[in-house]
Amino acid sequence: MQIVVLGAGYVGLVSAACFAEFGHKVVCIDQDPKRIERLQKGEIPIFEPGLEELVAKNMHRGTLRFAGELAPVMQAADAVFIAVGTPARRGDGYADLTYVYNAAREIAQNLKRHTVIVTKSTVPVGTGREIARLIKETNPKAEFDVCSNPEFLREGSAINDFMRPDRVIIGCESARAEEVMKALYRPLYLMETPMVITALETAELTKYAANAFLATKITFINEIADLCEQVGADVQVVAKGMGLDGRIGRKFLHAGPGYGGSCFPKDTVALAKTAQDQGVPLRLVETTIDINAKRKKGMATRVILACGGSVKGKVIAVLGMTFKPNTDDMRDSVSLDVVPALQKAGALIRGYDPAGMKEAASLLKDVVWCQNPYEAMQAADAVVILTEWNEFRALDIQQMKAVLKQPVLVDLRNIYRKVDMKAAGFTYVSVGR
Repeated sequence: MQIVVLGAGYVGLVSAACFAEFGHKVVCIDQDPKRIERLQKGEIPIFEPGLEELVAKNMHRGTLRFAGELAPVMQAADAVFIAVGTPARRGDGYADLTYVYNAAREIAQNLKRHTVIVTKSTVPVGTGREIARLIKETNPKAEFDVCSNPEFLREGSAINDFMRPDRVIIGCESARAEEVMKALYRPLYLMETPMVITALETAELTKYAANAFLATKITFINEIADLCEQVGADVQVVAKGMGLDGRIGRKFLHAGPGYGGSCFPKDTVALAKTAQDQGVPLRLVETTIDINAKRKKGMATRVILACGGSVKGKVIAVLGMTFKPNTDDMRDSVSLDVVPALQKAGALIRGYDPAGMKEAASLLKDVVWCQNPYEAMQAADAVVILTEWNEFRALDIQQMKAVLKQPVLVDLRNIYRKVDMKAAGFTYVSVGR
C-alpha cells in the first residue's frame, strides 16, 4: 500500500521505517528542510538502536523515501499518518495540538481521492472528531475517514515494539477504513498479534490510560522503596514477590529516582487535565504526578547526605544523563533536577553519558563532560548513577576506588549489590534497600 507519514521525529521516523520493512511504499514528510536533507543522505537525527540500518535498507530497496512537500505524494496515498509533536502546552499542561491541526488542514487541501487519515501522535479524547471537522471545513468535497492508531513504542526498543507489538489499537468507524488499517498491519497477523478495533474516543483514551497506569505502577514501587528503607526491607525482593503474581506482573516494578521521558510526564498531565474538564478528576493520576515531581527533586538530597551533609566545593561524577538507556532523549530526565540542585549546593559536576552528552550539554551548564566513566570519576568525591546504561553495570570496582577521591557511590538504579560494595570499602547508597 502507499503510505505518507507526516513528521520525521521519533514516532514518525520509526513508523515510516517499519511500515517500509513490511513492504509498503512509504514517503516520510517533514517541514524541516535540514532534517530531510540529512535523512536523504542516510543520517539519522535521533539515537535508536537498529534504526539507521533499517532506514538505509529500505531506502536502498525503494520502499522508503523522504520529502519536504506533501502535495506531490498525496494523490497516490491510501493512508496518511499524522505523527507530529504534541508537547505539553506552556502554562497549563494541556497537549498542544497546533501541529496536529495544521497537518489536518494541509492534508485536507491536498486530498484527491478517498484516503484514511490516521493519528499516530498521542492526542487527547476528541481530537479525531476535531480533525474530521477541520478537514470537512477546509475541503467540503473531500472523501476520507479518520482513524486513531496510538503508538506504544519504548525508546531504546522501538523497532521491536513496532514489529512485534503486544497489541495494535485501531479506532475507526467505517468498514472501508478498517480494511485499510488491517491491510497495513497484515504482516502482524502471522504472529497472531491482537487487533483491538474500537471507536475513536476509546482508542485515544486507551493510550493515555496505559501510560498513566504504568506511571502509577512506577510511583507505587518508589513509595514502597521509601518504606523499605525505614523498616529494613529490600524493595527488589518485595517487587519480585509482587511481580510473580500474574495479576500484577514484574514489569515497571523497578524502584528508582522517578519516571521521565517524552511520554509519561506529559501524558499523565494531559489525561488529568482532560478528566478535570469533564468533571471526573482522576485523583490517583494527579497524586502520581505530584509524587513523581517531588521525588525527582529530592534525589539530590540523597547525594548530599551520602557526602556527609554537604557537597560545597566537592566534585561529583554523574553517570547517565538521559531519562533511560539506549536513547539520547533528555526530556524530563532526572538529571535535569539532580545536576542543577547539586550545583546550587556548591558541587562541581563531571558528567558522562554514552549517547546523550550533546543534548545534555545544551541543557546543563557548567558541567565538565568526560569521555568515559573513569575519567568522570577521576578525583571525584562521589559518583552517582542516574541512568542504567549497560556499560555502567559491570564497572571495575577496584578501578573506581583507585580513581575516586572518596569511595562513595550513590546508585539510584540499584545496579550493584549492597554487600559487594560494602565489602569493597564503599559508602554505598541505593534505593529501597
